[in-house]
Amino acid sequence: MSKVLIISENNATKEKYLKIFEGKFFILNNCSNEGELTKYIENDASDVYLIDCNNISCDIKHIIKKIKNIFENAQIILLLNSEIIDNEILSDVNAYILNNYSDNMIFNTINNCIKTKSKLDKLTTRNTDMKESLYRLNVLYNTSSQFSGTLDTKNLLTYMADGLERSLSFDLACTISFGFENEPVLIIHSLYDVSEELINALKFRAVLNYKSLFENKEIPFEIDDTKLKIVKDIKNPHEKFTFSVFQYDNIFAPIDLGDQFFGCIEIFRNKPFTSDDAAYFQTIVRQVSLPLKSAGLYKEIKEKNSELEKLERIKSDFVSIVSHELRTPLTPLKNALSILASGRCGNFNEDGIKFFDMAKRNVSNLTNIINDLLDISKIEAGKMLFKFKVMNIHSVIENVKNNFTNVAKEHNIAFSTQEQENLPDICGDSQRLEQILTNLVSNAIKFTPENKSITIKSKLCNSADIKPCKYFENEIQSLKGDYIVVSVKDEGIGMKEENILKAFEMFSQIENSLTRKVGGTGLGLPIVRHMVKAHKGVIWCESEEGKGSCFYFAIPVSIENMEIKTVQKEMV
Repeated sequence: MSKVLIISENNATKEKYLKIFEGKFFILNNCSNEGELTKYIENDASDVYLIDCNNISCDIKHIIKKIKNIFENAQIILLLNSEIIDNEILSDVNAYILNNYSDNMIFNTINNCIKTKSKLDKLTTRNTDMKESLYRLNVLYNTSSQFSGTLDTKNLLTYMADGLERSLSFDLACTISFGFENEPVLIIHSLYDVSEELINALKFRAVLNYKSLFENKEIPFEIDDTKLKIVKDIKNPHEKFTFSVFQYDNIFAPIDLGDQFFGCIEIFRNKPFTSDDAAYFQTIVRQVSLPLKSAGLYKEIKEKNSELEKLERIKSDFVSIVSHELRTPLTPLKNALSILASGRCGNFNEDGIKFFDMAKRNVSNLTNIINDLLDISKIEAGKMLFKFKVMNIHSVIENVKNNFTNVAKEHNIAFSTQEQENLPDICGDSQRLEQILTNLVSNAIKFTPENKSITIKSKLCNSADIKPCKYFENEIQSLKGDYIVVSVKDEGIGMKEENILKAFEMFSQIENSLTRKVGGTGLGLPIVRHMVKAHKGVIWCESEEGKGSCFYFAIPVSIENMEIKTVQKEMV
């Protein structure tokens, strides 16, 4: 029912309006001074205020200001003898009624103001609801952004509690988490401090709530309230909650995703929760579930990676130790073979020479395998050393050519070089570059049948002119400037297109009858790739099954590699 307040010192005016509103479903009150007005305002609000300007001794402007300051939507009507009145006062009121107005006009004027007040109240309520909804949406957006920015379980639960606190203004929140540490944790976010007795009660309540979620079902995690670890976040530690907090309104929800369970949360608030509050609460709790799953997977991956890194270190150490231990007996064995080869122990017959050559060949193969293992061990440990200096690639190619000419003849393979004249210098480690080229030529001889050819080429290329096959395009795109490109082309068995990248994988051996025959560790090309990369270069391959392969590596000219020169000065 609408309320109208008359502010007048004239009893006749009061009687007139009481008569007009008689039986009209209005509550009509009256006051005659500012003190009585203040009393009415403090105890109850009216919809319409009638101010009798002709029969009031207090300041009209002051009364209007007081009403407007307290009740923004209040309707103020002036009762006037004539229309002559201060315009400033008229601008602050909603209507005026003259003495000569009929009762019907008076009633309609007041009734219209009451309707206006009702509409304004509804609009204000809607605006307030809209502001609250927009605020909550903003909190939800910011909270979701925080969820997506971390994979730490502790941070996720903290962001959830902060989002709920900002939007719902809870007094106390209790969250059971199974992913925080290695044991269940009860996280308490509280406006005030909590006593030890209250903590014990909260622990017991939280465990009961948790177990109630799995009636007649298997409980995912067994927990004991007496052993439940507590983590507290207290806003105001100078005051304490009492057990009366259990009389507050509360909302409870599990934190889960399908059949995956991460915990549960209960919040308490002295002010009752609305249905909108409950829906918002459920939304934020659901929002945190997926990031918690991701955080659990991330934690699991980190632990697995840590285990793998440990195993990798153990493997590298083992390879290094075993390689050194194998190399130790090889040294006297090689020395013994050298003494036998010198003839100081007598000459061999035909069978002796055959077995002697077999021993030399196997010692050499074993030495190469051990060297590969040691190199890969150094690469994985980041301990492979390089001694860079300004040099010319011609000397490397010439040394490799001299070393393999007789080997190629023994296999009836034509071996040649085609070098571009006057190639510029590069900045490199000559020993490592020779190892790279030796490995490529050695592989070519292994996989090239008799009466075929192997060719080493060198030339100067700009990075824009290097066009590799599709598997190496990304690596070549990073090159800039001029490079010396060295290639080893053979007419061997070649590879299928899908196997080209496999050739550079560690311990990879492309299966066919010839590879099984020639054997090997599968470490050569991975080692070569690392050495080329250390020279700020790239390596790539072109191959066709049954027609042969061509391996290329590109090293920047020395002008483009001044950084490596500086490293050389520090290392020498």
